[in-house]
Amino acid sequence: MKLSIIIPVFNEEKTIEEILKRVHRVKLRGIEKEIIIVDDGSTDNTVSKIQKSIKNLSGAKFIKHEANLGKGAAVRTGINAATGDYIIIQDADLEYDVDDIPRLISQIKNKKDVVYGTRLDRMPHFNEEERRLRFLMHYLGNRFLSLLTSILYGQWITDMETCYKLFPRSEVRNMKLKSKRFDFEPEITSKLLKKGLRIREIPIKTKPRGYEEGKKLNTIRDGTIALWTLIKYRFVD
Repeated sequence: MKLSIIIPVFNEEKTIEEILKRVHRVKLRGIEKEIIIVDDGSTDNTVSKIQKSIKNLSGAKFIKHEANLGKGAAVRTGINAATGDYIIIQDADLEYDVDDIPRLISQIKNKKDVVYGTRLDRMPHFNEEERRLRFLMHYLGNRFLSLLTSILYGQWITDMETCYKLFPRSEVRNMKLKSKRFDFEPEITSKLLKKGLRIREIPIKTKPRGYEEGKKLNTIRDGTIALWTLIKYRFVD
C-alpha cells in the first residue's frame, strides 16, 4: 500500500522543519510513503525552510500557491497531486502526534475503510487547555457539530473537525470538493458519509497550541460556516 501524507502550510516558520522531520521519520511497516507539502501563500520564512528541508526528504513533493486561498484549497491541491492508495492530512504545527498515523492505518480492514483520529471522545479538560474560555468554546462547538453530523448523516461521529482523516484516494479522486477554508472538514465528512462509507474512530491525544502561538481557527466564524456546510451538503452535492 502507498500512503500520501498531505501537509497544508501557511505561515508556519516556527514548526515546519520539525514536523517534516517527524513525518519523514515515522515508521510505516510495509507501506510506501509520499509526502506532499502545499504552501498556501506564506508570507514569512516558511517557503525557504521547506525548500531547505525537502532536500533530505525522499518521495516529497512541494507545491506552492502564489496567494493564500485557505486550508481547504491547499488540501484539495494535495489530493489532486496524490498518487497513494490512501490519503491522510497532517497539519503543519505540532499539535498532532505523527506516531498515531500507524495506529490509524492499522484500523484499515478493506479498501473502502475510513478512519478518523478523535480528540473528543472524552469530557472537557478543565485542568488543561479547556480551562480557557476560547478552548472550551472550541470544544463545545466541535461536540455540537459532531452531534449534528451524527443526526444528519445517521452515523455516530465524536470529532468531525479532526485533522487526522485517513481515507481511500479512490473515494475522493472524482469527488467535487469546493471548500477553500476550514469548511473542508464538514464537506469531506458529509460526502464520505453520503457515499455510504463507514467512519471508524480511534482516540488520539494532541497538544493544542494557543491563539497567541498561531492557532488560526475562529470558533464563531468557522463554526457557523461548518454548521451551514453540514446542512447544505446533506441535501446537495
